[in-house]
Amino acid sequence: MAHDIGRTDLGDHSGFTTRAVRAGQQRSQFHETSEYLALTSGYTFATAAENAGTFAGEVEHYNYSRVDNPTTTMLCDRLAALDGAEAAWPVASGMAAIFYTVLALTRSGSRIVSSRELFGSTVGLFTLMEERFGVHVDYVAATDMREWERALSTPAALVFCETPSNPVMRLVDLAGVSALAHQAGALMVVDNTFATPVLQQPLRFGADVITYSTTKLMDGQGRTVGGAILGTESFIIDQVKPWTRCTGPTMSPFTAWTVLKGLETLPLRVQAQSNSARQIAQALEQHPNVEQVLHPDLPSHPQYDLAQQQMEGGGQMLSIVVSGGTRGAHAFLDRLSLIDISNNLGDTKSLAVHCATTTHHSLTPEEREVAGIPDGLVRLSIGLEDVHDLLDDITQALA
Repeated sequence: MAHDIGRTDLGDHSGFTTRAVRAGQQRSQFHETSEYLALTSGYTFATAAENAGTFAGEVEHYNYSRVDNPTTTMLCDRLAALDGAEAAWPVASGMAAIFYTVLALTRSGSRIVSSRELFGSTVGLFTLMEERFGVHVDYVAATDMREWERALSTPAALVFCETPSNPVMRLVDLAGVSALAHQAGALMVVDNTFATPVLQQPLRFGADVITYSTTKLMDGQGRTVGGAILGTESFIIDQVKPWTRCTGPTMSPFTAWTVLKGLETLPLRVQAQSNSARQIAQALEQHPNVEQVLHPDLPSHPQYDLAQQQMEGGGQMLSIVVSGGTRGAHAFLDRLSLIDISNNLGDTKSLAVHCATTTHHSLTPEEREVAGIPDGLVRLSIGLEDVHDLLDDITQALA
């Protein structure tokens, strides 16, 4: 930390919303109320010796924003505080967060055990890792503990899952699978983008590493693209940062500042959006043109009890299976007037997408069937609009 930046000490104030607003805050000599935005690529030094000492690790001073920046430092500290992690590191996107986590933990011949139900680009990344780097990936059903037990009866380098999964809202038993991962000598990595630390804190259930797309709820207003990796201090410093220092997937200071401002309202937004999503999911269960509704807060969800144990709410995401397959799903989307068609999620504005022809289009029909993604599935990201307006829009589009 540079000598002219002062850090806010929260002392005994450790409530979640307090951390979301103030954790990690630094102020310059001008004592600004907002977080310090250091829009700079480099830094100056009083002497050549101070400059040399920075590179040697003997002097505490920022030296280059590809490596460190006061604003990204604040984001690291705040993210770590929200999830109860020792350290965090921001990168340029959520996929970069997953890639650098895998890169840090594997080498040629390493074995990954992963849930099958994943974001399409994560599947694509794992395929490239297998083809180019000789990393072997074994997939199991997210919800089947017997498959996890069989897959982790032999050693592995890491275990990966997202829970709730995108887009079918399947859950992974975090405590159970983390224990199996550790028995197999693996680290448990959880993509916690859908839940955020507001609704789920995977480290409490035995996970070792968390990845986020900060693009989604953490920014929350569709402004920036970013990602983050959370874990122990030694994991971040010794295993992640050597790769990011040399390859440069740097989060810009402006993006870090924007996400910091987003985190201030994250608890309020997530709770409000989660409540609206639950109300909409409940209403749509009775609709004649909806074959299935997927949301963890519904008693009809096959893992409702698990959701109650490891989540503080079902989240703002839900998926519906519209009658008529792809044609029916596209017709539904085309009739929406308030909700926008977009493959993004986590915005204050409600968004909808047909996953089979967009986010998961690279999967074969057989792979989509195994992943539980029928042709009629539409993913809804519920925003902050009035819930009655959203229901009216969805209902008229389903008519």
